[in-house]
Amino acid sequence: MIIDLNADLGEGLGMWQMTDDEALLRIVTSANVACGFHAGDPSHMLRVCRLAAAAGTSVGAHVSYRDLVGFGRRFVDVEPDELTADVLYQLHAIDGVARSAGTTLRYVKPHGALYNAIVHHEAQARAVVQALVLFGRPLPVMGLPGARWLELAAAEGLRVVHEAFPDRAYSPDGRLATRGTPGAKIEDPDTVAARATRMARDREIVALDGSVIAVDAHSLCVHGDSPTAVQTASAVRDALTGAGIEVRAFA
Repeated sequence: MIIDLNADLGEGLGMWQMTDDEALLRIVTSANVACGFHAGDPSHMLRVCRLAAAAGTSVGAHVSYRDLVGFGRRFVDVEPDELTADVLYQLHAIDGVARSAGTTLRYVKPHGALYNAIVHHEAQARAVVQALVLFGRPLPVMGLPGARWLELAAAEGLRVVHEAFPDRAYSPDGRLATRGTPGAKIEDPDTVAARATRMARDREIVALDGSVIAVDAHSLCVHGDSPTAVQTASAVRDALTGAGIEVRAFA
């Protein structure tokens, strides 16, 4: 069995840094790098891409709404053409920085509210996929199984990569529990590691109501903005390896 392990990185701004990017890049196999719209800036992007190149970690574009104040976690009712342009801008920015850092952009994973909106928001889903088409290079796309934008991306011939979240709780319908729900965030490293192993090996997880739901994942995400991010990512990787599961980048 093989699974990818990804984390959101480069989410600092100026003098401020969200997490220990360098430590996480020695653990994860794919790095979702903030492109400056919800977090990150040119300096952070270049630094993380250089570290990723040195670590042999795949670089992905963590594209977002234009929402620095809200960290990209607020829905923005943006016109489709504007959203296409915003995503295209971010793709070219991180692609150029990655190349200058000695690596290349290998996939795309939207961030926060945009990630959740294009699961079902038809117009915005099409806008994001249009940006990928205009980018001109067929990049794999990462998101929740069943997301509308993934269906549209697949129709354009793009490779679809499903992910799951061992450090987030799930509702019985298979969706992520909203962040305000009690128990939505799971921060104990051992608990997250056990959930990750069950997701990768057994393709299932226990939902908030105690029911067991199926999980179809090619990649597991450990959130980089958690206080225990490094410890959790390390525990997850050790648990997966201990279970005989190879941790390897999908792209």
